[in-house]
Amino acid sequence: MSLVSMIRELEKARAGGYAVPCFDTFDMMGAAGIISALEARRAPGIIGLYTRWMEQTEGRAFVQLVRAMAEDATVPVSLVLDHGASFEHCVKALALGFSDVMYDGSKLPLDENIAQTKLIVRAAHAVGAGVEAELGHVGSGHDYQSFGALGKGFTDPAAAERFVAETGVDALAVAIGTAHGQYQGEPRLALDLLAEIRARVAIPLVLHGGSGLAATQFRNAIEGGVAKINIFTELAIEARDRLLAEAGRGEATLLSLLAQVREGFQHQCERHIDMFGAAGKATLDHDGQSGAEG
Repeated sequence: MSLVSMIRELEKARAGGYAVPCFDTFDMMGAAGIISALEARRAPGIIGLYTRWMEQTEGRAFVQLVRAMAEDATVPVSLVLDHGASFEHCVKALALGFSDVMYDGSKLPLDENIAQTKLIVRAAHAVGAGVEAELGHVGSGHDYQSFGALGKGFTDPAAAERFVAETGVDALAVAIGTAHGQYQGEPRLALDLLAEIRARVAIPLVLHGGSGLAATQFRNAIEGGVAKINIFTELAIEARDRLLAEAGRGEATLLSLLAQVREGFQHQCERHIDMFGAAGKATLDHDGQSGAEG
């Protein structure tokens, strides 16, 4: 089995100068495309499931499906709760077998974010799982011109240093100019800010809202200490476009339509794996533990 905590993989990525991709999905075909891309590129990777699954009636079944797919992979795969909305969501995810959780208290006052994150770290570490948290706030791309482009909500380096020291968190998502979804205007990364955060924080840094960035921006972020990059929007856009093209053919069937989701996810995942420098970085030892090629 190759379901592993993301923490060891992130440490190796930081030391090796590449980033581990985190690809989100909402269905089985997307998950299959992600796994296929990781296998094809021999890369470690993370499958992110959004926090709303903790409230869905079919959530447990979907989590177990994705977990089984990860366990059957021949490369290291982590299963992460993405943007965990509460302590309860994170604990439920751990009980369902997630390898790691991301708690998002970025909208809370700093002291409250620290207090909640500490509790989640304690619970996760008790069962061998890692925790990612967010400081600063990565908003939505459709509002980018009113916040990200103006530097609003960016991570404060001094607060990051205190946050990491007091929570014991394993990875930190930072706000340096990215946004979720499609951007209004061109994304701009505050690389000087990233360097200051890196100088104060020793754990792996995470970049959310990676869709829409250029390859040079990814490389600059990785060189600045980012070891995990989250991608979803570009996967969804390609899957949608392929579905629409296939639906326009007279011979389209349900199976041919579903195949477009898997193929769209796989193509975009492979493209991002290559841009992140993660291709060829994953192996599995005989005992099922993850390892990296030199």
